[in-house]
Amino acid sequence: MARTQNTYDIDSSHARTIRIPRTRGAVSGLLLVVLGIWGALIPFVGPYFHYSYQRDDTWIWTTARFWLEVLPGGAAALGGLLLLISANRIAGGLGGWLAALAGAWFVVGQTLSEVLRIGSVGSPTATTDGGRTIQQLGFFYGLGALILFLGSFALGRLSVVGVRDVRAARKRDQRAVADQQNQQQRVVRTGERRSDVGTRDGYDDDPVPVERPVEVLAHGPDDRPDDRPAERPAQDRPGI
Repeated sequence: MARTQNTYDIDSSHARTIRIPRTRGAVSGLLLVVLGIWGALIPFVGPYFHYSYQRDDTWIWTTARFWLEVLPGGAAALGGLLLLISANRIAGGLGGWLAALAGAWFVVGQTLSEVLRIGSVGSPTATTDGGRTIQQLGFFYGLGALILFLGSFALGRLSVVGVRDVRAARKRDQRAVADQQNQQQRVVRTGERRSDVGTRDGYDDDPVPVERPVEVLAHGPDDRPDDRPAERPAQDRPGI
């Protein structure tokens, strides 16, 4: 019983530290996936409705677009997917950090592009101040800030062990202990049934008969059976 109790305590502590409900990062993960897809695809489909940088040409691939838009957008979507499907804090935390870094890169990427020599995506194509502001927020600054906020929010939630986590961990551990006890009882019942079957069939009560060797007695010259014909005298033999 002490061994079972120690196992329960270890498993319960581990469950409270690592495991989380799948719904913990579902909303943040879904929003990050949508925002990541937006950030990665908007430079290619934005020109269809005159929402673009540098020029209104659709599906134009450049190195700067990859480093400043496609890469962080894909990272944010991947981080959101990890948060969406994760059932433990390690994978969820990895998704949160990935999304937070992607959001930060959306914000500072344009500023560091000249230093890192990765190219430039140009300037907004809108002709009004309001239009240029909307494009800057939708392509980089606002998008990155929102992704950074959601990633940080998810990391904050993952770092807290809530009451629901403790209750869920206790239920899982109680089920594990109950399953272990049921398995032990099944093993004991199986052994008892085998013992009863062996006793009922006589395997334990009836000894195995032992065959005794049969003694074979050799007959000597004086121990001939009476029905054996006696030898004739020499004078009665033919030819003598």
